[in-house]
Amino acid sequence: MPTIDVEVVSSESCRIENIFQPLSEAEQLEKQRLETVVAGAVWAAGKALQELRDKKLYRDTHPSFTVYCRERFGHSRQKSDYLITAANIYENLKANDCEILPTGEFQVRPLGALEPPPQVVAWNKAVKAAGNKVPTGYIVKQVVREMTREDGDNPFELGEVVGIVAQDNPKLKGKNGFWGIVTALTKTTCDLQTWDLVLEGIEIEFLRELQYTEDDCEAIQNLHRRIQRLQGAELEQTAKGVLRLLGKIDRPYLTSLEEEMLRLVEKLYS
Repeated sequence: MPTIDVEVVSSESCRIENIFQPLSEAEQLEKQRLETVVAGAVWAAGKALQELRDKKLYRDTHPSFTVYCRERFGHSRQKSDYLITAANIYENLKANDCEILPTGEFQVRPLGALEPPPQVVAWNKAVKAAGNKVPTGYIVKQVVREMTREDGDNPFELGEVVGIVAQDNPKLKGKNGFWGIVTALTKTTCDLQTWDLVLEGIEIEFLRELQYTEDDCEAIQNLHRRIQRLQGAELEQTAKGVLRLLGKIDRPYLTSLEEEMLRLVEKLYS
């Protein structure tokens, strides 16, 4: 009867090395200093954008603030508005002696729905809910909802990426499971930009929250821009199928294969 040689591996050799390395006290202080610089840059950018907008300092080179933001900084007017609002919210929280301050724009974005005094209350509640740490945007959003929610209030925000739940809604036929970018809203409805068209007046009961971060939402918005550039081309059915597939991804990123497929379509029809 044949025998099989089995290599014995000791538990010592299988031990996984800890990938984290402790910092010295001096390194911890340096890390905190640099993190403060990075966080401060966000609020400084917001205040700078506000001055550029209010003083119209773009008018010598660009016809509008929207075009200026896109061509000079590579982001949308909406992104600039978010940064401006966030900088003012940060100043409000700092002026009211909040012990823990936000480190990014997305964390305070939900507070834009509140007046300055309630912003402080909501932020402190979110900090407490996060275990006295900087809360995520999702936690802040939940706190703001609890403070402002009435029956029928719209829980979504401009620029948010949501999932479509078609059910028996004839306006959503063939759109079940697709993503949509919120472009306008009322108390009970949202207008959506899907991969191929605009859907107007969709009741919130047919939408679901995806809990995407700001970067996630920007990734989907960038994907839509890439798809939109191809809409005017005479696409073959296979190419249309690729774009339709990307319009239904349930994550804020493309797999390697999906990226290669999209690049191929872009190359053929650019």
